[in-house]
Amino acid sequence: MKNILMTMMALLLCLGNAVAEEFENPVIYADVPDPDVIRVGDTFYMVSTTMHLMPGAPIMRSRDLVNWEIVSYVFNRLTDTPNYDLNGCSAYGRGQWATSLRYHKGKFYVLFSPNDKPWKSYIYEAERAEGPWHLLSRPTHFHDNSLLFDEVNDKVYVFYGTGMVKQLKNDLSDVDPKGLNMKLFERDAEENGLLEGSRALMHDGRYYLLMISWPRGHLRREVCYRADKITGPWEKKVILEYDFDTYGGVGQGTIVDGPDGRWWGIIFQDRGGIGRVPVLMPCRWVDGWPMLGDEKGHIDKVMERPYSGQEAKSIVASDDFSASTLSPVWQWNHNPVNEAWSLKSRHGWLRLTTARRVENLYLAPNTLSQRMMGPKSTAIVKLDVSGMKDGDRSGFAAFNGHSGVMTIERNGAKYELCLSHQTVNLRDSDKAVTSVDVIEKERVALKSTNIWLRIEADFTNHQDRASFYYSEDGMVFTKLGEDYKMRFDYRRLFMGSRFAIFNYATKTTGGHIDIDNLNYTM
Repeated sequence: MKNILMTMMALLLCLGNAVAEEFENPVIYADVPDPDVIRVGDTFYMVSTTMHLMPGAPIMRSRDLVNWEIVSYVFNRLTDTPNYDLNGCSAYGRGQWATSLRYHKGKFYVLFSPNDKPWKSYIYEAERAEGPWHLLSRPTHFHDNSLLFDEVNDKVYVFYGTGMVKQLKNDLSDVDPKGLNMKLFERDAEENGLLEGSRALMHDGRYYLLMISWPRGHLRREVCYRADKITGPWEKKVILEYDFDTYGGVGQGTIVDGPDGRWWGIIFQDRGGIGRVPVLMPCRWVDGWPMLGDEKGHIDKVMERPYSGQEAKSIVASDDFSASTLSPVWQWNHNPVNEAWSLKSRHGWLRLTTARRVENLYLAPNTLSQRMMGPKSTAIVKLDVSGMKDGDRSGFAAFNGHSGVMTIERNGAKYELCLSHQTVNLRDSDKAVTSVDVIEKERVALKSTNIWLRIEADFTNHQDRASFYYSEDGMVFTKLGEDYKMRFDYRRLFMGSRFAIFNYATKTTGGHIDIDNLNYTM
């Protein structure tokens, strides 16, 4: 019965979206920052930043630029430092950043540079975007990089930083010590703020470099530098500066051509607690410049789908945990402890077993999460907590650096449900968790070890509100405590808020919870 109900809900969701020939911007109302998009044949592929979440570097696929699905991850875990294991220190806000995705001579390539020790990049390759991906090399660090396979001279370059470029060896094994290595241009007087987020391409024999720009006194915006030769001279033009939908400027992303010759821009916008969301717009070539938006440089709230024939897809989903592998909509907070989670211990359930004694949620291994979706989304998780041990803490959270947390506590023979507001404090040098500020809002005694927890997220009109409910029969839900104002804080986790399921021990390891399903509605 559980499987039938979950399937029916998924089909109804798909049917509701399948015939829609219009969509509303943001094209994906979820945290999908630093997008890079390419087209191979009639299929578009996109990569985005997920930093300390594992697996990392999600590859998404679409045929219409509107409906996207996650088809692979470039890597399962990062191991450069113990921080990725969340054991003492953390990698919050670090890890995989601003990844470049390219297709060249029958292969897909990915380049990213974690902003952490040992300050080296990763280059991966694959025959198919769906994987498997193979590590090719570890060259030096390139901040906010972009690969460019030069169609004129058959060389390979990396654009990075603020107008820097280095040449790679043609086999991408390392930087070419005899190749080009230079600063392409100096900032003009107006560029007195943020200028980064490189996306390089060639068009009609010219070189183009797109960057996010945020001068003092301006909106965030997208600028373009172009040159006839890679060594310059380079000239600049503002290609997008528009206050979209009351949330400010839109900047950082890329442009891509469609199979019909039309061009499109996918550029992200900061939207508070939900994070950084991609916005889709036309790209018009005017006097050799890729101008974004309509003829006035404005972004439409409602647009026609660029291409038809794509069935409804999403990068978030319900899950009944009946599959033999974990759905790609899920990511772990840091590297998982693989021996402490299982889809086999209890058929049709996900088991999370405590593997480490920790003091708080932000140090808890095997916290499992997926993105929240705007403008509104709701997730209900059903838990069996009878396997918890004394001192164990499990539950459901609107998880971020500032979190609203429903925690089931086992204290002796008693089970209690506590709603709290939690804020993590991190040391700048190694992102060690120095403390967590916890404000308890409500506590109730539980009579059952089967419990349903519900979080409703509302991002309309800048509300960024999370509301919390619980039930002991799955039918009647009771509101718990007060609503929580979700926040985006680049100094902490540097990501949008997520639905997160957790289980950790404060006294003795080995306790477990079983998760029957997560029901996700939008």
